[in-house]
Amino acid sequence: MTKSIDEARARVPLRAGLLAGPLDDLGAVRLAGCRCSACGETAFGEAQVCPNCGRDTVEPVALSDRGVLWGFTVVRHRPPGDYRGPQPFAPFGLGLVELPEGVRVLSPIQCEVGELEIGMALRFQPYLRGDPDEDVVAFSFAPTRGADV
Repeated sequence: MTKSIDEARARVPLRAGLLAGPLDDLGAVRLAGCRCSACGETAFGEAQVCPNCGRDTVEPVALSDRGVLWGFTVVRHRPPGDYRGPQPFAPFGLGLVELPEGVRVLSPIQCEVGELEIGMALRFQPYLRGDPDEDVVAFSFAPTRGADV
């Protein structure tokens, strides 16, 4: 059955437990995290128990939308399998972004590969990846520029 143009496509997260906020408002989407009230550990993604102390004293938190590039590599060959990135394939940066909460997140970095620099300020960028049956909300980080800083 095909959907009419007026029907809204379902939006789903790239992976369950990674995103917080309403998926129908990309400006309100953040990375999901959890914070333990017993030991103070903050972690990426939803969890039932603390990954540090093992207690069930975790509460969900939305992580910061700003970070710093901690390390990176350049992906120069099309990834194998069901690659759903831009076509034709172009090399891209894949970086470890350190958030103010102390969490490091692996993410594509949206800039020219020659611009990548350890310590550069980045901003969280959720986006829609149109799949055949639904819109997948994925994320990347991009350099902050001008007023974004």
